[in-house]
Amino acid sequence: MLANPRTLLFVPGNQPKMLFKAATFETKWLIPDLEDSVPAGEKVAAREIVAENIPALAKAGKLLAPRVNSMSSGLAEDDINAVISNDIVGISIGKIGNVEELDQLEQIVSKAEERAGVPIGHTTILPWLETAEAVINAYQICKSSERIKWTAFGAEDFSADMGISRTVDATETTSSTAAEPGLAYPRSAVAIAARAAGVHALDTPYTKFSDLEGLRAEALLAKSIGYKGKLAIHPAQVEIIESVFMPTKAEIERARRVLTIAAEAEAEGRGSISLDGEMIDMPVILRARNVLQDAGISE
Repeated sequence: MLANPRTLLFVPGNQPKMLFKAATFETKWLIPDLEDSVPAGEKVAAREIVAENIPALAKAGKLLAPRVNSMSSGLAEDDINAVISNDIVGISIGKIGNVEELDQLEQIVSKAEERAGVPIGHTTILPWLETAEAVINAYQICKSSERIKWTAFGAEDFSADMGISRTVDATETTSSTAAEPGLAYPRSAVAIAARAAGVHALDTPYTKFSDLEGLRAEALLAKSIGYKGKLAIHPAQVEIIESVFMPTKAEIERARRVLTIAAEAEAEGRGSISLDGEMIDMPVILRARNVLQDAGISE
């Protein structure tokens, strides 16, 4: 079973040189993109370019989840048929708004798997929740298919759908987008829905790719409300995202101490325990387990 990613890096699907170079990137998880990073007139060409480059990227050890165009675009089915193979982990798709769209998508994916000789159910689906409708239906969408292991919040399209401006659009300011009030509710709602559904939540990309401190601030905010990772649009963003969402050595050590003390207390029949002046009860124990899980460490 694959470990959940802390970040996936976008690579424009219409740029064969970038796709070729991506094989050398340190990051393992990639999203060859057929949607927002590709101009309308280059969609068909990008589809062919991505399909041609998938085998080489997989051979280089990359874990691939190409982003196809939305169901409403009329391009999704052809995109999916082009990229489905045993060389990809899954597909990413934007603007999923309701369970009915997800059902249609799953049927298309299953038929594409059958056509490509891929075991039915092999391909995971990473839906982007990035409209008002999607936020309202987030839990139902995340629970609607066993293929959904991860989901992503998309701030750009959500803002456009709601008709609200973003801090990132204000060129006269260099302030972080982390405190944008218009995103506070939907960002939290998607994280909560994903957790309730048992799905790994990834936060929206930070589009000011040269502002690494702003990226760190936004990643820390996302982590504080339950996200387990964040999408990247530039290779320079990956290290910061990984460092924010990977538990620190101190966090891991404390989690281990909590679980050790809790196990000793249980063995001795003690109901009340403490560590460094803090009462250790079940919520503290569960948080410790979460830390080790996020670090990929078995208890």
